[in-house]
Amino acid sequence: MIGSGGGGAVVAKELGERGLKVLVLEAGPWYGNARWPAPNDSPGARFGAEPSDLHIGLLREQFNKREDDMNNLIAGKLRWGPSDRGRPPWFRNVRGGGFVWQNSGVGGTTQSYLANSPRAYPSSVDGAWPIPYRELIPYYEQAERTLPVAFAPTTSKEELFYFGARKAGWRLIPTLDVTGPGYRPQPNAILPPNPRFADPDVSTERLSHMEGCTLAGHCINGCPHGPSVDRVAKRSTLVSYVPLALRTGNVAIRPNAFATRILTEAHPSEGQRAIGVRVRDTWTGETEDVRARVVVMAAGAIESPRLWLNSGLPRNRWVGKGLCNHYLDWVTGMFTERELLSILGSPSANPFAGHTSGARLDVPGLGSLLLTGLSPGLTATLSFGITEPGGLPGIGRGRAVGPELQYWMERYRTSLSIAVIADDEPDPRNGIEVDPRMEDEHGPVPVIAYVPTPRSRRNREALVGVAVDILRKAGAVQVHRANWPASLMIHMESTMRMGHVVDVDGEAYQTKRLYIADNSMHYNAIGGVNPTLTTQALAVRTAEKLVGKYFQ
Repeated sequence: MIGSGGGGAVVAKELGERGLKVLVLEAGPWYGNARWPAPNDSPGARFGAEPSDLHIGLLREQFNKREDDMNNLIAGKLRWGPSDRGRPPWFRNVRGGGFVWQNSGVGGTTQSYLANSPRAYPSSVDGAWPIPYRELIPYYEQAERTLPVAFAPTTSKEELFYFGARKAGWRLIPTLDVTGPGYRPQPNAILPPNPRFADPDVSTERLSHMEGCTLAGHCINGCPHGPSVDRVAKRSTLVSYVPLALRTGNVAIRPNAFATRILTEAHPSEGQRAIGVRVRDTWTGETEDVRARVVVMAAGAIESPRLWLNSGLPRNRWVGKGLCNHYLDWVTGMFTERELLSILGSPSANPFAGHTSGARLDVPGLGSLLLTGLSPGLTATLSFGITEPGGLPGIGRGRAVGPELQYWMERYRTSLSIAVIADDEPDPRNGIEVDPRMEDEHGPVPVIAYVPTPRSRRNREALVGVAVDILRKAGAVQVHRANWPASLMIHMESTMRMGHVVDVDGEAYQTKRLYIADNSMHYNAIGGVNPTLTTQALAVRTAEKLVGKYFQ
């Protein structure tokens, strides 16, 4: 298993429960494990396989609330890079410049996690994917039970969002299978609040050691709240599927192990098939070959095609191509205390309280809007620090600096931010290839190209208009659009598409016993919703099919 993020840890748990021995290779560190008490300072152990080594005290110490310590793009704990923070991050060549928001480490990019877990829109699957939507439903249900997934509670910011959505004419759709437009609570992989949440005799610190969400929505990066690692409130795979996988007694995880090549052989009846992986130790630089009966790539929509291309696997014109990126944007409204008092009975919207994203608006055919409340540092960055030229007339847009930024951030508690997630479409001009002239220690580096299609641009502009209308209908006195560049990449999908590179079970057409279990196998952008739950549902299905074919 290559990768322990949204898909890899799911497959490992499912295979382990079926009695298979699984080795998970993870390029980054393992936080919250006693075998790696200082994972950024020394190599620690070689691998871990014991649930008893999971250590909530270490996780609390390592996943702190210091934004720069966690999020710094060069040396932050949750960057895409080696465990040793004194070394540079791993390089990606983004054409035209840009930023790819991914994490290395056990738990993968789910370590930076809103925990939003909506299903794909049925209309984006039926008639497009090689499998019908109804076939995904039992696998969605299994992942939702395991995590678990539930509708988010309502705090002040959600109440304000619902107020604006109703005044703008949208209806409530409290369902998981969305077939028409409307607003609803966000389905999130977050444990419900502790019953003693509002008890004045229970301190905030004591509550954070108890089971259940503390409604500290600003803990996007590595939530440490809970009595034990496996009962941390925000259910990244680090705290959900990884403990369950270890509990099977059949799964071992090896951090600091970067896969550099898929090993293959010619077989008389199967043709070319995968037989193992070449691995590089990111601390020592040593390499070794690890043999396996089946190899599953779950390294993400960039590294999975990069690994295919660097391994000299058969040429396929869709490997790395068709990148979808949910052409994203960000809109922020500012309210007066008087207006908030009349709506909420409070002078503040308090964007930092509640789930990071506790409400959404779904518009199949266009995409979705996510109410999002982040800590002040990330709010300043995403609302006012990232932009490209252009925008809607009549609203503020672009980068805010100096007195203007100070003006907005002084009113942070009376603001409301909405993330725009536009439905995207696979285009073979977008995607991943490897640089023939530039290598790092793991081989030729990935080159990332993405230009939104005309349809993606229209979708985003329409959704930005909806977001602005909701904020204004809610009473916002000022609205600011970030106008994010296309090169800000968060939801990356479809670079190893089902029906083109892999079959409906996730197995590569041209290399048997090689499977894909990450966002890259999505056939399209699933309508413009967060991709993680769909990847997890497919991972459950892939594990089932893999066992049935090779381990009967």
